[in-house]
Amino acid sequence: MEGWFGQVSTELAAAWAIAKKDILIWYLKPGIIVSGMLFPLFMFLAFAVGRPAEPTVLVPGLVAITILFSASSIEPVSIPIERRMNTFDRLLSAPISLHAVVLGESLSGFLYSIGIALVPLAAGLAVFRAGIVGPAFLVAGVVLTAFCFSTMGTLFAAYPTESPGDIMSMLNLVRLPLIFISGVFIPLSQLPSAGQFIALLSPLTYGSDLIRAGFTGEAHFGPAVDVGLLLVFILVFQFAANLLYRRFND
Repeated sequence: MEGWFGQVSTELAAAWAIAKKDILIWYLKPGIIVSGMLFPLFMFLAFAVGRPAEPTVLVPGLVAITILFSASSIEPVSIPIERRMNTFDRLLSAPISLHAVVLGESLSGFLYSIGIALVPLAAGLAVFRAGIVGPAFLVAGVVLTAFCFSTMGTLFAAYPTESPGDIMSMLNLVRLPLIFISGVFIPLSQLPSAGQFIALLSPLTYGSDLIRAGFTGEAHFGPAVDVGLLLVFILVFQFAANLLYRRFND
């Protein structure tokens, strides 16, 4: 038991060291600020301006797409550049497991997203006068959605390229459609039957539903379903990322 506990502690310490390295190096890079903060803001304005939507729809939608873009923006930039500088290869050859590497890279995007999400959340409370009626739902939605999409960013960054643009292009082919199929700005109950079926395939559907429950007290699928499926997506993304990094770096 002590050996197992010591190994887990070592792996978690290594994951935190990787995340801390990314925090110090990458958080203030212009490309990450644009893709993580400004782009979701412009997307929100494009959909929200002129629409007679309630704050309980607009604010959760803004928080959700901010998390989507900010959480998945660190690794697609940092990992290709580190490949170009040969520092990522040294990281992979370190005496830690690949699980620790994937977890550490995901943690950096997760923490970045949590910080960024506080901005639209505060703006929603101050400007739109949106009230929080389910704080536990809101916290769970923000935390799980952020970690889910940071892991997705790590998964896409497994593609063996030294150009961040290559990964960002592929990632945007996924991120942009997610906004339209996930009921972010249109409640799921108002989507046509085909749209509701497609929405079931998107992790953003469950994240935005849980975040919206924080403002309304109600979730389309129910908080337990949202939490459970977000955890499933996280595990799938983590597992797939481990497989791809192992395949591309053998």
